[in-house]
Amino acid sequence: MSQTIAPRVRTLVLLFLAVTGALLVGAGPASAHAALTGSDPAQGVVVDKAPTQVSLTFSEKVATNDASLRVLDPKGKRVDTGKPSNVSGTTYAVQLHSGLPDGTYTVTYQVVSEDSHPVAGAYTFSVGAPSQTTVSVSQREVGGGVVGGLYGFGRYLSYAGFIVLVGGAAFVLACWQRGSGVRALQRLVVGGWLTLTAATLMLLLLRGSYTGSGKVGDIFDLDLLGQVLQTKSGAALVSRLLLLAAAALFIAVLFGAYDKREDEEKRDLTFGLAVGGVVVAAGLAASWAMAEHASVGLQAGIAMPVDVVHLLAVAGWLGGLAALLVALYRAPADTPLEAAAVRRFSGVAFGSVLALVATGTYQSWRQLGSWSALTGTRYGQLLCVKIGLVVLLVGIAWISRRWTGRLSEGAAAAGAEADTAVEVPEKEQVTAPSVTSGPARAAATAEDPEHAIATAEDPEHAIATAEDPERATATAEDSERAAQLARQQAAVDTAQRKKLRDADPHRFGLRRSVLAEAGVAVVLLAVTTALTSTEPGRTEEAAAKATSSSSSSSADASSAGALTLDMSFDTGGTDGKGVVSIDLDPARVGGNEMHVYVQRPNGRAFDVPEVKVAFTLEAKKIGPLPVAPDHIATGHWSATGVQIPMAGEWKIAVTVRTSDIDQTTVSKNAQIG
Repeated sequence: MSQTIAPRVRTLVLLFLAVTGALLVGAGPASAHAALTGSDPAQGVVVDKAPTQVSLTFSEKVATNDASLRVLDPKGKRVDTGKPSNVSGTTYAVQLHSGLPDGTYTVTYQVVSEDSHPVAGAYTFSVGAPSQTTVSVSQREVGGGVVGGLYGFGRYLSYAGFIVLVGGAAFVLACWQRGSGVRALQRLVVGGWLTLTAATLMLLLLRGSYTGSGKVGDIFDLDLLGQVLQTKSGAALVSRLLLLAAAALFIAVLFGAYDKREDEEKRDLTFGLAVGGVVVAAGLAASWAMAEHASVGLQAGIAMPVDVVHLLAVAGWLGGLAALLVALYRAPADTPLEAAAVRRFSGVAFGSVLALVATGTYQSWRQLGSWSALTGTRYGQLLCVKIGLVVLLVGIAWISRRWTGRLSEGAAAAGAEADTAVEVPEKEQVTAPSVTSGPARAAATAEDPEHAIATAEDPEHAIATAEDPERATATAEDSERAAQLARQQAAVDTAQRKKLRDADPHRFGLRRSVLAEAGVAVVLLAVTTALTSTEPGRTEEAAAKATSSSSSSSADASSAGALTLDMSFDTGGTDGKGVVSIDLDPARVGGNEMHVYVQRPNGRAFDVPEVKVAFTLEAKKIGPLPVAPDHIATGHWSATGVQIPMAGEWKIAVTVRTSDIDQTTVSKNAQIG
């Protein structure tokens, strides 16, 4: 069995890499948790007079710098005056230069949300009349590229290190105290500490480039590092490093002084180590809670402690599972894993699952807010995958629990047989013949301390040995040979005990089920990491509604009598869903100005390869009259002089193509003229 552990571990590693890579690629470059919910001027609006400032409203507070909010003229020249200011609440504004000429202006923004994730985007508005623009800002990538990939990988490693460190130490203290002397478990827990420490340092260095330029060369920029240390995320990472120093002391005591004490003495130290370990583990968990989802939004004061309990429960279950797997495969024959230890871990895992269900239910309600967000947002879809994996993991854990019960019954039966074994009476024992020479004499001497003492106390024998060099040499060789034979016999006995232990069908079944649990846990951890870097469903839906209402109200305010139609589409391909909006001004017979806006379901501008519009007056059998609007900016098309020959209820059809082969046509009827 031990010969097959290496390929299985390699399989788990490959599984981890494949799942992590797929999730990091699928997550997209900008996994924002703050969303743009309003702007003034609004997206796509045409104003008569140049504004004095541009203001943006987000779903939560954001961090800004001099380049966070920029306004560019049609030639790409910056026309704002500098660093944006916090006008009120979650609204930020930047002043514009006076005397701006007519044309289309582009607003770009790149900020850091309060839960530490970068947010970027762009939109356009026009002064006087729309114009061509040289600015090309398809949905700005932030948090992507090589730096984004490294940052996502570092987040995964930090979670994995925390789970192994906390769960492994808890397994030793709460389930198997004799395991403090097992080298494989020591390496597991120390490896978790090293992984978490290295990942934290990695995240600290990457943070500045991740939220800024995204350039690899900026990773070691000390100025950026100084700016990061002044942010909430930087403070959380530094506090994590300080707590890891305390965790190093805890590990030294656990595998040092604690391991060297006898079982009776360990009881006094166990309570102190448990209290200290819980404090350090809770502090490490809080370093995530204070800087991510739980720290912002609804009921943050409740959400942060709930998040700490959730992380500790995950570590107790999955980290303990990793320790159990190592103990089952790597525990030495002279320190076997007792059935009682497995039974104790089963109780710990059950309690952890109950805590996970309770805290996970609260977190899901807080982040989703509605049933529609469960299937209509990426966050909800990932959450469904996570729930499915947890259910699968609980099912496999139930199988492991059954094997644990059988293992305990087998251990109890073996103990009963040992207690009823008949001892051989002393008078019936056979006395071995006297050993007088050769290897047998040396072995007998090694096994008989009294004989050795007698020999040492016999001066005549010692003198005789000294006077006979050949005899002395033979005795030394015999002793060395006897010691070698004793070591070989001990190795054979150890191998025999391990073989008998591994032959236990209950232990074999438990190993297989625990290994399956570990495989599912690897995938679950990757999904959880992607979930923590995905915009919550509640925020995504709120941003989409706010953007839609803002566009409609701005269109109504900009010109009385203008027609606005919103139509959802789905081309059926990857990234094929969105909303297309048609603005027709003044929506009367004769020439009209038309604007077409395409947005993703989350309200962000969507640059599709092609948009076509056709007008049909079916009652008079006129049309379809095709219109090919010009691409103005990201997600924005425009056409002037759109002729409507007569009044009536016109069918307005929009064809949207999202790829070379994926397209669809949606339509609505509206009264024009």
